[in-house]
Amino acid sequence: MTVLPQPDLFQAPPSALEGLSYQRDVIEPDEEQELVREIGRLPFKPFEFHGYLGKRRVVSFGRRYDYNEGALREAGEIPAFLLPLRERAARFAKLAPDAIRHALVTEYEPGAGIGWHRDRPQFDEVIGISLLSPCVLRFRRRRSQGWERRSLRAEPRSAYLLTGASRREWQHSIASVDALRYSVTFRRLVD
Repeated sequence: MTVLPQPDLFQAPPSALEGLSYQRDVIEPDEEQELVREIGRLPFKPFEFHGYLGKRRVVSFGRRYDYNEGALREAGEIPAFLLPLRERAARFAKLAPDAIRHALVTEYEPGAGIGWHRDRPQFDEVIGISLLSPCVLRFRRRRSQGWERRSLRAEPRSAYLLTGASRREWQHSIASVDALRYSVTFRRLVD
């Protein structure tokens, strides 16, 4: 199996991966600190996947995906403090804010990450906002000669958008982080 080089999308334009958009500084540092204060009050639970508890903790709003049952379930309303962030995420993704009915807040302690996956087919666009520390967002897709790979360093206060090929053809993962990181992921549900 041949492993292809892993170009760094941070050095290349986001268009290097069709459907991926990236923007730095979507919020100001003081806004980030206020979000982190509010996020710290959320009722996080360990991420559960078929009985396995992940290293990260999560809380969902609007809808949540139940991995044990393979279905979307109702979750509490998106809290008021996240609504301005949802508006920015929607503007970045060129969506109406009300079109985004799911928010997932994830806490990554040092050493936590996410393995290779594609978001569930019940979701369409995926918009992620990084807080506190950077992460390496990795992408891969199967090719006849092995895996084609890319990566993007998502800086604090930045946003990324997955649509098209980046959402449907590529798997993504997050490498283990070195410092506490929060992410707020907004997803539009498939109609």
